Amino acid sequence: MSLSWPNRRPSDSEAAAMSTNNSAAKKPIKKTPEDFIFGKVIGEGSYSTVYLAKELSSGKEFAIKVLEKKHIMRERKGDYVMREKEVLMKLNHPFFIRLYYTFQDEDRLYFVLSYAKRGELLDYLNKLSSFDEHCSRFYIAEMVLALQYLHDLGIIHRDLKPENVLLNDDMHILITDFGSAKIMRPEKEERPKSEDSHGRRRNSFVGTAQYVSPEMLTNKKTCYSSDLWALGCIVYQLMSGLPPFRGGHEYQIFQKITNLEYEFPDGFDKVTRDLVENLLKLDPEKRLGCPEMGGYGPLKGHPFFKNVNWDSLPDETAPDLLPYLPATSSNPENIWSSYRPGLDDKRIGEIITHTVITEEERRLRLEKQARENEYHRFVENNLILKQGLVDKRKGLFARRRMFLLTEGPHLYYVDPVNKVLKGQIPWSRDLKPEAKNFRIFFVHTPNRTYYLEDPKSHSQEWVAEIEALWHEHYGLKK
Repeated sequence: MSLSWPNRRPSDSEAAAMSTNNSAAKKPIKKTPEDFIFGKVIGEGSYSTVYLAKELSSGKEFAIKVLEKKHIMRERKGDYVMREKEVLMKLNHPFFIRLYYTFQDEDRLYFVLSYAKRGELLDYLNKLSSFDEHCSRFYIAEMVLALQYLHDLGIIHRDLKPENVLLNDDMHILITDFGSAKIMRPEKEERPKSEDSHGRRRNSFVGTAQYVSPEMLTNKKTCYSSDLWALGCIVYQLMSGLPPFRGGHEYQIFQKITNLEYEFPDGFDKVTRDLVENLLKLDPEKRLGCPEMGGYGPLKGHPFFKNVNWDSLPDETAPDLLPYLPATSSNPENIWSSYRPGLDDKRIGEIITHTVITEEERRLRLEKQARENEYHRFVENNLILKQGLVDKRKGLFARRRMFLLTEGPHLYYVDPVNKVLKGQIPWSRDLKPEAKNFRIFFVHTPNRTYYLEDPKSHSQEWVAEIEALWHEHYGLKK
């Protein structure tokens, strides 16, 4: 197939001018790679690379998606490329990436797109593990508005997931990646070669394993409701920290999807649970928001979206991203306001003085540790200063680990059942511990916040020890 296209998408004003006075209208200015300064790589796909670029004439920053023609033809991805271009040219909504120009040279095709400076929603989710209710509601509401607009255009995304939800300067969503999208066409209209007469994909499913709908797996059927299934998976993940369907490999995940095999962890909000259950229906015609269930009106009217102002949502200030900390009998939130861990210079000095030992003392303690402590083999011959069982949480999910704070400094964590080192929290000058209450404490690092729970309610001791070791290593003043 031919991989050629016009040089750019005309603006709305240009399109109007050309329609009213076509003969007098000027031709759109052709763009070339020489019109841009290409910077760092900000994304990579299976058949494309995305660069941060600056337009010389305006000084504006764009994301330019570059596709190698030889690779596209060799991998037979022409249908995907042309479909993505067609979809992008139809979109004009604040919650979607915008296509500004398309052009080509002898070897490559170029999409000039909006630059989402704040990156992927997934990055923030990985850092915090989960979002609080207010934050989750805000971003899910924006996705609902975006899907309503997309479906009204007759377009199904088919690969909605946190990785494909970008964030603009103001932390509002920009949905991207339409290579798997489907445009619902009249029956007699010619279809891409990769689909049969019923709009079904050949050979394999479309999308990402954890978010693909059951009908896509069983009969490869495409419908608007497939995006609503993915939305349900995202709601579950934002609140709990993990997707609902998980497994060691794709086949295991697919089996769980087709059997609707998933569970809600303790602490999952009841109203949010009802929303998830109404989106994750095996029958696509029973999902809240689908045409057969009355469309988007009933979905937007669900109690989860209480107090959402749908008309002003694009102009609202995005909430601060905070992790979800559910109140339970073992994690009472009323401690938050009354408990404030303190660590002044005097106390730091006391702790440091207590931990400073002679080389001979260190040698003797290390020998004893090697003889008597079964976890010595995991700490690279460093002296263990504090150890204890801690629940390492990812959202609402927790795994018990033996935490080992050592000189160095290091903070290792070990699977206490299988006796396997699972990793360590990276130390740097930017590391910061924070006690939330007697059980829960955070360890903040530049790339991730570790959410930890001490079952013996000694969180402040962990924070004090980590703070002391930080000060000993980096100095008293941050």
